Amino acid sequence: MSIGLNHYLILSAILFSLGIFAVISRKNAIMVLMGLELVLNSANINFIAFAKFGGMNIDGHIAAIFVIILAAAEAAIALAIVLNIYQNYKHVNVDEIDKLKE
Repeated sequence: MSIGLNHYLILSAILFSLGIFAVISRKNAIMVLMGLELVLNSANINFIAFAKFGGMNIDGHIAAIFVIILAAAEAAIALAIVLNIYQNYKHVNVDEIDKLKE
């Protein structure tokens, strides 16, 4: 039995579903960011799988590298925001941070 495109797509769908579930259900900001990373990784799996099986050649790999760079920048900015929230509120619960607008 060989691993085909369907296997990669099923794995990507599972990761995407877990990521969306983490974003929607978690109150901790760090867990929300981990859910976003799962969603981005599922997109990377799709890019690489379609590059391998769909004939995209190098374009899928370039898109995956771009997503990895985007995820690294997102993680750096999000970590700075989480540290600022913790410094002001002494917790990182997303639901209880409504005074940040002021």
